[in-house]
Amino acid sequence: MDITELFKELGLDSSALSSGTLQVRSPVDGASIAVLSEHTRNETIQIIGQAHEAFLAWRRVPAPRRGELVRLLGEELRTHKQALGRLVSIEAGKITAEGEGEVQEMIDICDFAVGLSRQLYGLTIASERPGHRMMETWHPLGVVGVISAFNFPVAVWSWNTALALVCGDAVVWKPSEKTPLTALACQALLRRAMERFGDAPQGLLGVLIGGREVGEALVDDARVALVSATGSTRMGREVGPRVAQRFGRCLLELGGNNAIIVTPSADLDMAARGILFGAVGTAGQRCTSTRRLIVHHSVADRLVEKLKKAYASARVGSPLEAGTLVGPLIDRAAFEAMQLALEQARAHGGAVFGGERQLQDAYPDAFYVSPALVEMPEQTEVVCQETFAPILYVMRYESFDDALTMQNGVPQGLSSAVFTTDLREAERFTSPEGSDCGIANVNIGTSGAEIGGAFGGEKETGGGRESGSDAWKAYMRRATNTINYSRELPLAQGIKFGDD
Repeated sequence: MDITELFKELGLDSSALSSGTLQVRSPVDGASIAVLSEHTRNETIQIIGQAHEAFLAWRRVPAPRRGELVRLLGEELRTHKQALGRLVSIEAGKITAEGEGEVQEMIDICDFAVGLSRQLYGLTIASERPGHRMMETWHPLGVVGVISAFNFPVAVWSWNTALALVCGDAVVWKPSEKTPLTALACQALLRRAMERFGDAPQGLLGVLIGGREVGEALVDDARVALVSATGSTRMGREVGPRVAQRFGRCLLELGGNNAIIVTPSADLDMAARGILFGAVGTAGQRCTSTRRLIVHHSVADRLVEKLKKAYASARVGSPLEAGTLVGPLIDRAAFEAMQLALEQARAHGGAVFGGERQLQDAYPDAFYVSPALVEMPEQTEVVCQETFAPILYVMRYESFDDALTMQNGVPQGLSSAVFTTDLREAERFTSPEGSDCGIANVNIGTSGAEIGGAFGGEKETGGGRESGSDAWKAYMRRATNTINYSRELPLAQGIKFGDD
């Protein structure tokens, strides 16, 4: 796989990608595509220091002017969409449509952030004291540390960075060790935008290459005002307390165990399409992947038959080839975790359809699998765990109350959906007594969120929110201001002090 020209187009120096200790392998064929030098703890601290200095200058730039830099980044992404999307496919194993779709997400959040740069507004609040005005203002926060996962190697970074930049913050980014090349490419594209911008401070974006030591240094540094971390619940359990111990802010996007409820009134053809993409897209390696199907017993057999036919026809193959729907798992560890989960499901009475390794002769060092559909007698322990692989557990229900109980009966709370044409069921699902997830959809799957809405979930998903709506507030600090324009000094609550 010759990607030298791809590196060149994206502004990467091939000579700098051939020495070091970190082997970068493509899940497409298992081949090594780069060997990178890893940052030391001291280098990490230095990069954070450079970002802090950049923040001190950047916060003085008017927000609409900051938005201009993000607009220029969006232009760079438009120009290099195909190249960056292809690098995502090579490094993360996503099919071409999903790789380019991820870059489109980056473009979309840039557009959103440019508009936001003129809307960072607070409130005017009625004061109880005469001759006083009370208001709130929003100010840049500081250095934002971004820790991203392999499955969305560039989009999640852009959700954070586009907002952080218009909010007046600097960014230090630690990508997954499995997908560092896309991070270096994004850094190069932002540098091009900064050159066109003209007066952006150096150090506005630092990229950290390395493992746990680098991550710990980022998380523990008091100059990092906000840590936005995407990954496993296990990772979040470590990051959250460490940041809290130094009274920093934490934005966590952790595990998902997302369910779709299919009711008797549902359009089964539409439901089957939504389930298929949600369950097998990105080879089941999305935090929003559909992992549980809770279907009414009256329509279960028909729906399962439709899904088996769809699964059998879903082409497994190289993500770089046209017509492929299911690319590879990221590595051997992911494959072994999938096989262990299927063994546990069988032990719990599950009937497994699919799940076998594919294309081993053509790609002996890569891990392709057929998506697995597992009919379970009940929601057992293995079903309640998130396995990052294309496994869909199918369970039947009798009453809608039972379906909601099952839907909410897992530790994770990211995305959820119901397929129904019953207005009462749809409204109840999105009501306070319905889905307990951060995302609750009706007649659309669990995956494929738009950037306009706030993205995130509850419970062990971490409670963080990124991307649209008012997620920008996490990247700023709020100040309540009271201005006395009278000649008196009344106290609030009618308090009299001394001779007043």
